[in-house]
Amino acid sequence: MAILPKTQLEPSEDAPNFVLRGNRFKPLIWETMSQQQREMTRSILCGKRANMQGPYNVLLHSPEVGQLAQEFGAHTRFNSSLPLAFNELAILIVARDWTSQFVWWAHRRIAEEEGVPVDLVNAIATQSTPPVNLSKEFEAVYHFCSELIQRRAVSDFNFERIRTLFGERGAVDLMATLSYYTLVCMSLNVDDYPLPEGVKPELAPKA
Repeated sequence: MAILPKTQLEPSEDAPNFVLRGNRFKPLIWETMSQQQREMTRSILCGKRANMQGPYNVLLHSPEVGQLAQEFGAHTRFNSSLPLAFNELAILIVARDWTSQFVWWAHRRIAEEEGVPVDLVNAIATQSTPPVNLSKEFEAVYHFCSELIQRRAVSDFNFERIRTLFGERGAVDLMATLSYYTLVCMSLNVDDYPLPEGVKPELAPKA
């Protein structure tokens, strides 16, 4: 019997059900994954995400980094001290900055269902002035994230608004979300990751 390299395993009957997609990074399959790639895959599928869409085919090509990243991402998305609506708003702002079509498609509906105002979502998409009738929480998160991304710094005013509303932990958790989804957008843009069949891009090129 041929001995497989340590980085490869024999096919297993208990292979989980998933399909990876990619473009520049060839989609991986269970039968040829290394032990570390399989462990990362099971971690994702057994978690709250329960699917392998998005950056995981890219991150699996460096499974040590990928495992750390997906654990960080799961924490920022599901265990943030921020209410989900504000977390989703931060994700949309990052997606617009990177023109990440998949992240925008995947999170726009969630954001709107969680109460992010549709006119704010549209303003982010079109890079136009946000509406003036926002709640103080949405306004604070929008300006904190936008300023940090655009200026690589945050004014005392915008920092204090976040600290007053969400505490210092909230400020850190917000930065963590921006950081993780920057990696996600980088991964998908480098891969030129395809949208699902029949889905059209919603974001125009940045002005």
